[in-house]
Amino acid sequence: MRMTDTGVRNLKPKAQRYEVWEDGRTGFGVRVSPRGRRTFQFMYWHHGRGRRMTLGVYGQITLADARVLHAEAKKALTEGRDPAAETVEQRRAERDAETVADLVELYLEKWARPRKRSAAEDERILRKEVIPTWGKLKAQDVRRRDVIALLDGIVERGAPIGANMTLACIRRMLSWAVDRDVLDASPCLSIKAPAPENRRDRALSDDEIATFWHGLDGADMSETTRLALRLQLATAQRRGEVANAEWSEFDRDNALWVIPAAKAKNAEMHAVPLAPLVLDLLDAIEANAGGASHLFPSPVGDKPITPSSISHALRNNRDKIGVTNLTPHDLRRTAATRMAALGVERLVLSRVLNHVDNSVTSRYDTYSYLDEKRAALERWGRKLEEIVSGKLTPNKVVELAERRL
Repeated sequence: MRMTDTGVRNLKPKAQRYEVWEDGRTGFGVRVSPRGRRTFQFMYWHHGRGRRMTLGVYGQITLADARVLHAEAKKALTEGRDPAAETVEQRRAERDAETVADLVELYLEKWARPRKRSAAEDERILRKEVIPTWGKLKAQDVRRRDVIALLDGIVERGAPIGANMTLACIRRMLSWAVDRDVLDASPCLSIKAPAPENRRDRALSDDEIATFWHGLDGADMSETTRLALRLQLATAQRRGEVANAEWSEFDRDNALWVIPAAKAKNAEMHAVPLAPLVLDLLDAIEANAGGASHLFPSPVGDKPITPSSISHALRNNRDKIGVTNLTPHDLRRTAATRMAALGVERLVLSRVLNHVDNSVTSRYDTYSYLDEKRAALERWGRKLEEIVSGKLTPNKVVELAERRL
């Protein structure tokens, strides 16, 4: 059989378990159970003995993942090693992890750090909320009631959204442990989020934008954080992308900021045209950065400030700034809302925000929309400058004069 994703997906269960093997004597195949479970297999010879290695279950891993594992196993064979025996030993070591603290380290090392951009947030939650309470428990002994008690304690101390985030993180870790055969079952099944999360729709008015912009000057925060907040409002980009921005990503001659795929939330490179207001802001940011490679360097070490530090600074200074109930993401939403009000089409606005588009059309539409994005952001830049200066920009004066004619 020629192995394709469609072919594997369409394999039908029979009364008895059966196997289908790839053409070419590669030893790569799929075992199909009477219940329809499809498991990737590798059959090989090692020291004169036939061996079977289970690569993974279709649905939990893809055909592409299975091929990578197959290639790694074949490489081990060429080096004289037995890949199945190594896998058994690795899983035994993982199952023998005695405590939840051990499981946390395995999860962070083998899954979160290699695959998640937000691995640092998972690590923060697990070390703050989970290890102090469950660290010495055997991973197999954690029960549903333990999860509920942990979440209730977080809610009772006044952090309901933190409890939701902790549940999501624990659920990811324990589901991973089940997939890796470290645990038999996850105690998080059917546990609902302990607190409702209302969808935010906060967008600042003109008066609030002016108050925020000028109120930052009297806030108890670093100049670095002040400038980061202003850049986010002016560019409509994500908090993390702003916090981690580097000078190498900016082409001020062509007024362009190119966010690398590795830093973008949707893992796609994103070109952000820079309005004149933003270019002026970059001059102030450069003077403040003092030659650092990042726009917003941390006061500790050669690294950028953390996105969470921006949120904390804003949350702790709302009264001094004079704008209540405000988060960094509200600045991005404000910019998007104002661009829509200025007549920017929704498709262009989506491109400015670098939102994921999973439609069939998007697979064929490779147009960059750079000119449209530039027009939208320059329009927003002029409006923002008008708001914070309290004066009409030259373009606005011309526009009003044309209307009178």
